[in-house]
Amino acid sequence: MPTGALTWPDAAVLAASLAVLLLIGARLSGEQRDTTDFFLARRRVPWWAACLSFLATEISAVTIISVPATAYSENWEYVQFFVGASLAKWVVAFLFIPAFYRHDVTTIYEFLLHRFGRATQVTASLFFFVTRLLGSGVRLMAAALAVAVLVGWPLPVTIAVFVAVCILYTAAGGVKAVVWTNVFQASVFLVAGAVTLGFLLSRIDGGAAAVLEVAGAAGRLNVINWGPAPGDPDFWRRLASDPTIVWVAVLNGLVGSMAAFGTDHDLMQRLLTVETRRDSQLTLSLTPLGTLLTLAIYLSLGAALYTFYAQHPELPVARPDEILPHFVAQVMPAVLRGLMLTAIVLASIDSPLGALAASFVTDIYRPLLVRGRGEGHYLRVSRASVLGFGLVLGLLAYAFSAFSQILWLAFKIAGVTFGSLLGVFLLGLLTRARVADAANVAAMVAMAAVNLALLVLSERGALGLAWSWLVILGTVGTIALARLLSPLVARGRLGLAPGPEAAADR
Repeated sequence: MPTGALTWPDAAVLAASLAVLLLIGARLSGEQRDTTDFFLARRRVPWWAACLSFLATEISAVTIISVPATAYSENWEYVQFFVGASLAKWVVAFLFIPAFYRHDVTTIYEFLLHRFGRATQVTASLFFFVTRLLGSGVRLMAAALAVAVLVGWPLPVTIAVFVAVCILYTAAGGVKAVVWTNVFQASVFLVAGAVTLGFLLSRIDGGAAAVLEVAGAAGRLNVINWGPAPGDPDFWRRLASDPTIVWVAVLNGLVGSMAAFGTDHDLMQRLLTVETRRDSQLTLSLTPLGTLLTLAIYLSLGAALYTFYAQHPELPVARPDEILPHFVAQVMPAVLRGLMLTAIVLASIDSPLGALAASFVTDIYRPLLVRGRGEGHYLRVSRASVLGFGLVLGLLAYAFSAFSQILWLAFKIAGVTFGSLLGVFLLGLLTRARVADAANVAAMVAMAAVNLALLVLSERGALGLAWSWLVILGTVGTIALARLLSPLVARGRLGLAPGPEAAADR
């Protein structure tokens, strides 16, 4: 099957799925009377729907495209990060969520307002904008690249279509539309992945047994990287430079995912739409089961693809980041091809725009720029924010099309700022310290700058430091630096305003 040669059944499956997204948005468009409806759905979303919504947000097009690509070209060591991430979810469920419900927040950065002051809240929100827009740009580019291979559209056109659909249903139905479209999306990419895996195994001589033999012999099924023994001469160098060593991967999965799940409002917004704290905790605690199922399907796809192309050397092979869509276009029959294409498209359309708009309106626009207006005004601004962030997201996605190794690129971007965010949240959750508002801001900005410099040096080969250490360094550095600077700010030695709690303590 030549690239881009979709049949009308494929197009019909995709068109019907996109129509479902738009219908959900249209159906819910009349239910938003204020920003509480638009950003929180009045906390009336069932916990199981929020659970699937969280899964759909966590498992993006990057997962569907890049996890099979990583298993195809490397191995299954990505599972090590899943172990740490699952532990992180339980920490967030029982440490972060109770505080957010106790303060009845619309965005999680309002917790920082209550705990430290306005400057910490606004800085954290700005860090969220940067991290989420860049990370979502990578996700969108991954999906658009895959669809461009399958459909034959130019990449800019593909990105524009995705962004337009995101804007339409999010602006129409708010977070409630986002949650229910996520439920549909999660169902599709689980079914499509399982069906594709079954078809692929049927096309491999020897089936699953051949995959175990061929991919296993090539090291493609390796799960644990034990790394060097503690007494080896290069132990410390490898520990610093190799992010896939099991101890490093689990630790960084724990800390990095704690930052992603606990300080990124795009993910946390889904958990705030359920009625009670207990429902929210149950929702997050059960998501590792769905994540494990998804990873098992898509890692198996990568190993099976390696075996299939090893048995069929006459077939052309794409670069690893395109291997799954390449196989779908090259080998799969009509309808099944359309189903997998639909899964890729729907995973890419999972929208961060509602969370970005919520943070902008709640943390910046309403308290700082335009105060005291009616709910109708803020609801209109919320919808306009969805449009504005959508356009920025599309431009960033196109800019990222020059990069490769998409899976790790998303993690590297998050590593620069997530440490600062996690550090200030842990400072507020684990201590009763009255840290000066301005000290938090200075610490967050300083550690983000340090992490950016470390990442650049590492990428250029001037420093043997794995990107996976950045979140840990940023977290520890932010906590230590904020505690160190706070007394100086309170005494006025740095010329910065101390913030409400530090001033009161003084």
